[in-house]
Amino acid sequence: MPGAPAGSRLDPGAHVFLMVQSKQTAGAMKSIFIDCNEQLSKVWQRVIRPDDPEIVVNTTPFKREDVGQVLGDYEIAIDDHSYMPTNIIKTCKSLKHIVFLGTGAASYMNIDELKELGIKLHTIKGYGDTAVAEHTMALLLASARGVARMDAEVRAGTWAPQGGTQLFGKTLGLIGLGGIGGEVARMAQGFGMKVIAYNRTQRADSPVPLVDLDTLLAQSDVISLHLTLGDETRGFVTPERIAKMKPGVILINTARGALVDEAALVAALNSGHIRHAGLDVFHSEPLKADNAVAQLPNVTLTSHAAFRTPEASETLLRRAIDIVKKIEG
Repeated sequence: MPGAPAGSRLDPGAHVFLMVQSKQTAGAMKSIFIDCNEQLSKVWQRVIRPDDPEIVVNTTPFKREDVGQVLGDYEIAIDDHSYMPTNIIKTCKSLKHIVFLGTGAASYMNIDELKELGIKLHTIKGYGDTAVAEHTMALLLASARGVARMDAEVRAGTWAPQGGTQLFGKTLGLIGLGGIGGEVARMAQGFGMKVIAYNRTQRADSPVPLVDLDTLLAQSDVISLHLTLGDETRGFVTPERIAKMKPGVILINTARGALVDEAALVAALNSGHIRHAGLDVFHSEPLKADNAVAQLPNVTLTSHAAFRTPEASETLLRRAIDIVKKIEG
């Protein structure tokens, strides 16, 4: 197949579709969507247009260490959530641009090191604020009422109703009040929750009261994380900050796993200081079954899926294609 990197297996159907839908122009940069899954492949076919640049789509899973083979001599790579280790990427001499599907690229690659290699990173903001906020509320409700645990027990033939936490009148503390945090605030207020927030920068237009971090930790019955991951926020939820949380707090994380000290989280869940955690993101993904977090009964887990709705995915992929289009000029 023309344009396919040595050692990789690209989905022929997807490639043929793109060849029909797009026009190859002289001097166009070689582009590939390296990790398109079956779900996103269907979305891709809905958003691609006849005048879009040619982008090869790889739907075959690959091991982390094989990413260099998939990238081959491509100059532009669209990356859903595949890791890009610097030691491998530096062997991809043709690569000039990475279009990351989302904002959390720092969890999957060393941005500064890629910059030193002359590779420009493009991220996409605001495409799924409502989708992520809705998933945050789903995890909050499931965590408060033990939904996942009772579901598993009923399916196994055990009828053991679990007591839950009523959210009306409880305090929700948002750490980070960007687009997603703002949407969560709006939804939580609809449940009759009191919402407060800590934001690293002041906001004159804040929809909820802004408080200092210690106040939020001490007053919140539920804490939800909505920070971006960077050098200043990695490990933000330290053992010391967990200790300042109200005993029996519920912790929700749909942002990035690396925001939280995992060992401290596990210890707090084991002791009951954190009553329950609803987690969509983890230090290493996919989460392995033997991970300590996955062994705990007071954790509700989802597979980094908060942003995956048809509406958000269509916006995300369309913006990615437009970035490639703009790069090619």
